Amino acid sequence: MDRVSSSMKQVPNPLPKVLSRRGGGGGGGLEAERESFERSQTVSINKAINTQEVAVKEKHARTCILGTHHEKGAQTFWSVVNRLPLSSNAVLCWKFCHVFHKLLRDGHPNVLKDSVRYKNELNDMSRMWSHLSEGYGQLCSIYLKLLRTKMEFHTKNPRFPGNLQMSDRQLDEAGENDVNNFFQLTVEMFDYLECELNLFQTVFSSLDMSRSVSVTAAGQCRLAPLIQVILDCSHLYDYTVKLLFKLHSCLPADTLQGHRDRFLEQFRKLKDLFYRSSNLQYFKRLIQIPQLPENPPNFLRASALSEHISPVVVIPAEASSPDSEPITDLVETDTASQQSLFDNKFDDIFGSSFNDPFNFSGQNGMNKDDKDRLIEQLYQEISALKEELDNFKAESHRLGVQLRGRISELEAELAEQQHLKQQALDESDFLRTELEELKKQWEDTEKAQRSLTEIERKAQANEQRYTKLKEKYSELVQNHADLLRKNAEVTKQVTVARQAQGDVEREKKELEDSFQRVSEQAQRKTQEQAEVLETLKRELTASKQELQALQSTLQSSLQSEAERSTRTVGLEQERDTLVVAVTQRSQEVTALQAELQQLKDALDSEKESSSKSLETLQTRLGEKESREQALQQRLLDEQFALLQCTVQEAEQMVQDSLNRLDDPAHISCTSSADYLLCRTLAASDCIERLQGAHGKYLSNRSDVSSLLPCVALFAHLISDTILQGSATSHMVPMEPADLLSEMCKQCGSEALHYLGALKDEASLGGADCTAVRNCLSRISALGEELRPKGLDVEQEELGDLVDKEMAATSAAVETAVARIEDMLSKSRAGDTGVKLEVNERILGSCTDLMQAIQVLVLASKDLQREIVESGRGAASPKEFYARNSRWTEGLISASKAVGWGATVMVDAADLVVQGKGKFEELMVCSHEIAASTAQLVAASKVKADKDSSNLARLRQASRGVNQATAGVVASTKSGKSQIEEKDSMDFSSMTLTQIKRQEMDSQVRVLELENQLQKERQKLGELRKKHYKLAGVAEGWDEDAAE
Repeated sequence: MDRVSSSMKQVPNPLPKVLSRRGGGGGGGLEAERESFERSQTVSINKAINTQEVAVKEKHARTCILGTHHEKGAQTFWSVVNRLPLSSNAVLCWKFCHVFHKLLRDGHPNVLKDSVRYKNELNDMSRMWSHLSEGYGQLCSIYLKLLRTKMEFHTKNPRFPGNLQMSDRQLDEAGENDVNNFFQLTVEMFDYLECELNLFQTVFSSLDMSRSVSVTAAGQCRLAPLIQVILDCSHLYDYTVKLLFKLHSCLPADTLQGHRDRFLEQFRKLKDLFYRSSNLQYFKRLIQIPQLPENPPNFLRASALSEHISPVVVIPAEASSPDSEPITDLVETDTASQQSLFDNKFDDIFGSSFNDPFNFSGQNGMNKDDKDRLIEQLYQEISALKEELDNFKAESHRLGVQLRGRISELEAELAEQQHLKQQALDESDFLRTELEELKKQWEDTEKAQRSLTEIERKAQANEQRYTKLKEKYSELVQNHADLLRKNAEVTKQVTVARQAQGDVEREKKELEDSFQRVSEQAQRKTQEQAEVLETLKRELTASKQELQALQSTLQSSLQSEAERSTRTVGLEQERDTLVVAVTQRSQEVTALQAELQQLKDALDSEKESSSKSLETLQTRLGEKESREQALQQRLLDEQFALLQCTVQEAEQMVQDSLNRLDDPAHISCTSSADYLLCRTLAASDCIERLQGAHGKYLSNRSDVSSLLPCVALFAHLISDTILQGSATSHMVPMEPADLLSEMCKQCGSEALHYLGALKDEASLGGADCTAVRNCLSRISALGEELRPKGLDVEQEELGDLVDKEMAATSAAVETAVARIEDMLSKSRAGDTGVKLEVNERILGSCTDLMQAIQVLVLASKDLQREIVESGRGAASPKEFYARNSRWTEGLISASKAVGWGATVMVDAADLVVQGKGKFEELMVCSHEIAASTAQLVAASKVKADKDSSNLARLRQASRGVNQATAGVVASTKSGKSQIEEKDSMDFSSMTLTQIKRQEMDSQVRVLELENQLQKERQKLGELRKKHYKLAGVAEGWDEDAAE
């Protein structure tokens, strides 16, 4: 890209032979084909990438894409682009980015390989354009970064095609079923999508959204690349959602917290951008933009994947970019078909008569260049008028979209508050679940305590068994004593007995030592064992006493010494066995006591931790309940604040209607009593619904959804009723007009009082709209009195009269069109210069007005025919007209007014063209025609079905008449200003005295004109009074007053 030219203006590129000849064996035919291909590609690339601030033409971009598939690469594209001054012209660079993006998406796969070598040059160009903060500088810098990111992504992930279209199986294969690969792939998709969203937001921020930029060539130049961005974003969002669900099934949720936060941020941006794009007129016929769900997917719930719907972008097969059919690019219209297309369009507008002065093909002395320039000038004027009309429509549509967007924002805030409330409820349920689990743990602890009690019971049983063993031991000792008494008679072996006595004493000492150890162990463990050991000591003492008694009888036991010795040995063995058993039991008791102590310590610690956890959970539960109450109160406050905002807007709407009653511009507005009754009935029905919604809101303050639309509709209908009542008062006599105006003002004040009560929380419960309903009833009664009475016309004559008047109106309009065409021809033949230009502009606007009136009359006839066919039933059309005489008389009066207005306007235009008339007369006639057509529209649609297609056509035709009227007034004012500028006086040669004299004469003339103006206004007032009086006689107002 360093080889670009430093010139700020693009020079036409020669047709370069950019590529060396490939293959030495090809003949001249292959070389010629190659040169033809290079030449066509060069022409298409230069036409697609140029300095004109218009969108890239689809046919040129498509040719570039087919060229990459033909040569299986992008060598030709880059060889041509390297010659373009991309670093010098921002628009040129922007259109290069658009075409290159299309090639990366839809071109041959080798386009990426051939373009990677230029990645560093694109990076340098991006840094260079980033220093330019205005115009296309920042846009080019960000777009180049996006293209570099796209190339890097597809280089790292060659499985992804340029258009990012993949199946779920191919997406799994791209990650090779490795969670690490999926993790890294998700991060790269986040970076890719962030670059796309950055370009999206930068383009929107660079546009002035207060105007209809999408219908201008400059706006379409900036918006056209966003179609490729939308296609990329839809696939990246879908793949990101699927990969995140896959990662959450394999990794912990905490590990993916960063992924979720980043996805949530990009989800909100993408949803907002899709919504804003879908409202632009430019995208509506080119692409169908999907809408993302209201809430982002919940990745913590695996089943939410089945609820995910992949966004699908639909491009209609017949859709093409608006720039593919230009109306101003006349440079390239070098074919006969294009010239004939322009001639046909011109003939459709201005006629194809041989005598038509605008038939350039038949004029002598005018060459082809002059004709092309004039055609281009005329088409530019037509384009400017159409663009102005589209801007007006887009502005009204934008205001409606803004209001709907505001309502959507308020509904979204309400949904968010409800979501917060639901989250608080879910958290409270979670805490209750945790509390139940702690209760279960407490029950488990009680079970452990019961098991501990069972262990203690077993220990007591062991102690009882130990006591039984001691008793058995005592019995053995008693038996031993008995044996000693039996052996007391043995006295022969005294020495042996003494030795036995010594042995017994040693054994006694050993028993004492053993019992002493057992007693010490028992004293350390339990008091009960100590008592048992003391009992054993007492028994031992008794045994000692018995042994001492036996010493006295040893003399007599010598004979049975041998037998006694044998028995003593057995008893000693049994004694040893008992001592071992006692030692084992004591060890078991010690172990059981240690285990019991451990269980007691564990139970104490468990109780302490459970109590602490219970206190903590109770504290958290209290905090959650307080938070829930705070959120509930906040929700109620926000609901009431939302109601206050809506009521405030409603008050402004009603107050604006009351202010318009005193506006002088409102005096020219008129309406009928029938339409006023229709508006009053609608307002009364709305009051009934408003009262029901008010009562529902008082019973449940957390739900204001039903009250808000009722308040808005109430304000709209009340304002409409006030304005229609005031407009109706302009058409009736003075006394009923004053009474009707006063009732409208009283209705507005009562409505403001009621809305003020709704806005105040203290008076919200006592707000009553009975006064408003009473005012509407009185207005309705006045409207009934003001409805016109039928004329004395026979039944058959009334139906015929309608058809005659409509036919007469059509004939009058056609006659007016013919007269205007004749006047235009005469003016072109006799006038020149500024006068010719002014006459052509005025007569052209009058022609447009007559054509619009013709369309309106035809639409009115179709709607009238539909009304008669749908409403007459078995009766004839004449009977239907007679049954609805007032409506029929309204049609007749409106038709007469339209025909009369067309005739008067043509007469005024004829005088203006001849220089004998006044421009003001022509403007007044235009306003009168607009009022007459409005009366015809009102009379036609009063009985029509609101969903009727003919009614829609009639409304469209009415808007066309209003716009044509505005065109007549604008052209008349412009012509008047041009004539006055031409006739301006020259004061350069006048002296001071002469200038002073002229100044005094001008002041005298101003005073005279002001006096005449005051008299004319008084005269106008008297004429209007007389007009109202005559209209009242014709409509039967005097008969109503008499009744």
